[in-house]
Amino acid sequence: MGGYGSGRTQRWGCTDDYVRLDVRWCKRQGYLRPGWSGMVHWSRRGERFASVNIQAVDGQITLRYRTRPRGEEWQHKHYSVVVEWTPCLFGGNRAWFRCPACNRRSAILYGATVFACRHCLQLSYESQREAPHFRALHKAQGIHEKLGGSGIVDDPVSKPKGMHWRTYYRHMDQMGEAESRAIPPWLFRHLN
Repeated sequence: MGGYGSGRTQRWGCTDDYVRLDVRWCKRQGYLRPGWSGMVHWSRRGERFASVNIQAVDGQITLRYRTRPRGEEWQHKHYSVVVEWTPCLFGGNRAWFRCPACNRRSAILYGATVFACRHCLQLSYESQREAPHFRALHKAQGIHEKLGGSGIVDDPVSKPKGMHWRTYYRHMDQMGEAESRAIPPWLFRHLN
């Protein structure tokens, strides 16, 4: 009991571990225009590891690719994903994918055996898997970088040129609150 590999394993996977098809990126690239056809590639450290053939027709895109579930034979996938458009408040339209598995509206589909939303694939974001004190530390580091600092919270940071003093003090207060939440409870007991 208590040996290597024992204990609770993560139930949900992480979105960072999967390829993603973002409808906003596809719209910017022009991949949603009816009649467009081409390949989308994903690479890691300069090496291509995944690709999907996309063909756009009215109100949907067709995906073609090969997938290989762990230890099984290659499977050819060919299916359509509905693209839905909703009006924006100040004009224009926003594109959404309809998840092929649950028909839920989603901006990002993650590639597994089938491209689906994160709820169907039971994926969580990296920040959801962090302990609360690490999440607070990352927030403090982000505020520090926003103020022009190095991200190391202990380094002094001066007010950036052009920023109002009131804004600077608000950011400093937020950073101080996040720093105090970043101290783990077990360490806080030993500091008193």
